[in-house]
Amino acid sequence: MKRVFRLLAAAILASGLAGCTSISYYAQSLEGHVEIMAARKNVAKLIRDPSTPEPLRAKLTSASAIRRFATEELALPNNSSYRSYVDVGRNDVTLAVFAAPQFSLAPVTWCFPVFGCVPYKGYFSRKDALENAAALQRQGLDVYVTGITAYSTLGWFSDPLLSTMLRQNDTYLASLIFHELAHQKIYVNGDSAFNEAFAVSVETTGTRKWLRATGNRAGLRSYEADRKRKADFLGLISKTRDELRQVYGSPRTPEQMAAAKAATIDRLRMRYRQMRDKRWAGYRGYDAWFDSPINNAKLAATAVYGEDVPAFLRLFDLCSGDYPRFYAAVRRIGNLPAASRAEALKAAAACN
Repeated sequence: MKRVFRLLAAAILASGLAGCTSISYYAQSLEGHVEIMAARKNVAKLIRDPSTPEPLRAKLTSASAIRRFATEELALPNNSSYRSYVDVGRNDVTLAVFAAPQFSLAPVTWCFPVFGCVPYKGYFSRKDALENAAALQRQGLDVYVTGITAYSTLGWFSDPLLSTMLRQNDTYLASLIFHELAHQKIYVNGDSAFNEAFAVSVETTGTRKWLRATGNRAGLRSYEADRKRKADFLGLISKTRDELRQVYGSPRTPEQMAAAKAATIDRLRMRYRQMRDKRWAGYRGYDAWFDSPINNAKLAATAVYGEDVPAFLRLFDLCSGDYPRFYAAVRRIGNLPAASRAEALKAAAACN
C-alpha cells in the first residue's frame, strides 16, 4: 500500500506545474484507487469461506481457472493481479471522458506520469466526470462520457477482480482478464490505438482458445456471432468517419458543416437499423449506443478500441498462434517510431 501512495503522490506533485485543476484530478484518482486497493480480499480465501454467497463463489472459482489459463496458455504475466476481489458497490468502476473538436475526429489527449498521453480522462466520481464533461462542452468540444468495467495499472499494482467484471457470463469475464493482462504485457506510451488493439487481439484469440479448451461449443458459437456483429458495427463507424473527414475537409461554412455532420450521423443510424433488422435478424444489442447522442468524441472513442485489431490478428496468424513469438513481434513494432510503427503494423510484418 505504501507503494500506491508513493507513486500517486508523485503524480500529484508532478501535476502541480499544470495548475490546481490537475492537482484536483490526481487527488480524486489517488483517493479512488487507494479505496479500491484497501478493500481487496483474497480470492482463494473467499472461495474457501463458507459465508461467501454461492453465486460469488462460483464466479470467483471460474475467475481463478481463467487466471491460470492466462498464464499457462497465453503466456500472460504470472503475478498477483486478479487474485483478489473488490465489490465496488456501483455499476462502473470509473467513468471515462472523451472529447474532440466540433469539426474534427482527432480526440483531445491528456498526458500523465507513467501512462503517457491518452485520449480520455478517467474519474472514480460520477459528479467529477460530469463536471469535467460540462466544462469541455463549454469550450465548444464534442464530449462523450462512458462507464468503465475494469482498468489496468500496467503491473504497477496487484489489480483486483472487481464486482463490475462479474456481472455477465464467464466468456465476458475471461475476455476482460485477458485484455487487462495484455496491457501489463506490452504498453506503448502515447499510442492508445496501438495498445487497445493489441489488448483486443489477445482478448479475442485468448477467449477463443479458452472456449475450445473448456469444450464450450455453444459459448464459442455465441462468441463468434458477437465478434461478427462487432466487426459489422466497426465497419459502419469506419464508413461514417470517412464521410465526416470529407465533410470537415471541405470548403463549407460552419453552419453548412454542422448540417452535413448531422446528416451523416443520421445516415449512420439509418444504416444501423437496416443492418440490425436484416443482417442481424433483429438483434438489438447495439440499440443503446445508437439511441444516445453521437458526436466526434464518441466516434473517436469507438475507433480507439477497434480499427487496428485486424492487423494484430493477421500478425498473430503469421506467428502461427504462438503467443511468445507474437508478443516479441508486437514489442519490436512498438519500439519503432510512431510513423514507422503504423506502417509496420499495416504491413503485418512477418513473425521471426
